[in-house]
Amino acid sequence: MFERLKAMLIKEFIQVLRDKRTRFVIFVIPVFQVVVFGYAVNTDVRNSRLAILDRDNSVESREIVERFTRSGYFRTVERIADEQRMTELLDRGDARGVMVFDAGFGGSVQGKGEAPLALVLDGSDANSAGIVLSYASAIIAAYNSELLSSRGAREGAGYPPAGVVLQSRAWFNPNLESRVYFIPAVIAMLVMVVTMVLSSMAVVREKEMGTIEQVVVTPITRSEFIIGKTLPFILMGYANVAIVAAVAVHWFDIPIRGNLGLLAAATGLFLMSSLGAGLLISTISSTQQQALMTAFFVIFPGMLLSGFAFPIENMPESIQYVTLFNPLRWFMVILRAIFLKGVGMEILWKEMAALAVLGLAVLLTAVARFRKTVG
Repeated sequence: MFERLKAMLIKEFIQVLRDKRTRFVIFVIPVFQVVVFGYAVNTDVRNSRLAILDRDNSVESREIVERFTRSGYFRTVERIADEQRMTELLDRGDARGVMVFDAGFGGSVQGKGEAPLALVLDGSDANSAGIVLSYASAIIAAYNSELLSSRGAREGAGYPPAGVVLQSRAWFNPNLESRVYFIPAVIAMLVMVVTMVLSSMAVVREKEMGTIEQVVVTPITRSEFIIGKTLPFILMGYANVAIVAAVAVHWFDIPIRGNLGLLAAATGLFLMSSLGAGLLISTISSTQQQALMTAFFVIFPGMLLSGFAFPIENMPESIQYVTLFNPLRWFMVILRAIFLKGVGMEILWKEMAALAVLGLAVLLTAVARFRKTVG
């Protein structure tokens, strides 16, 4: 078996890498795309998830929370009791920000001085955090304006103006740079495009070149044939991850705070889905052109439903359920968490499990669909 797999691997590497255009697609296009995405892509945000840590529980703190939720830009997901829960919510991505009221906030608002209000944001999504901060600043500014207007008589009597002072802090991405959020997701997109396109033409190329008859008469089994076809693309997928990660770290100064072993494991699970889908397309296609068109028909919806360009929480509820079957969605969550948050398996086990289930399902379907027959 190992001799047959070795022969298949040598054949596939020679067949793929001898083409200059294929080498260009594998090793040059990813670098170009990550640079373009790093500089050019931005998104908008609404309906941001907000947790509340209210140690004051005063009329003033409740009024500000009500103003935030009534604005339409925020929705309260949880009222928490301590900073440990705040860390958990931000690590898991269950909240985009946490509003913190210290004890005595209401008294400060009604008194002579400033009333500090903390808004802790998840800064791994720089664009979203910046927009959330602008919304919060506008809401607080309107509140201050109303508050100071109602105190005109008191200020005339010699009282200094008082109001709420918003103090914000962005976690994971302190400078709120968009590229820090987008570039890790570009890795997932490039790996999906390159591996699915190449693997979608793997079997159908044998049919067009007439070499499938040679495969039919060999003692190689279906599973060995699929493994021999996928292993080169797995190595190319890891090469893409390494190339794009190197560009991200050394060109854009994107940190990798998490475990590289976990990144490699997640990449392997995602490649099962990507290569499995490509091989499945290859087994049902008659020509390479047909396989290529079918692959892109799968890739584009996968990108749109991954959360890369449009937040999943803004999609209709029925579409949100559809995204659960999109491996790209889970892989993007894992990449951003490993690169920016540095979290481990204790946080990402659900996403890893989803990738494993989807990958096995697609890959086993591709193996079952392949037949060692002609016609």
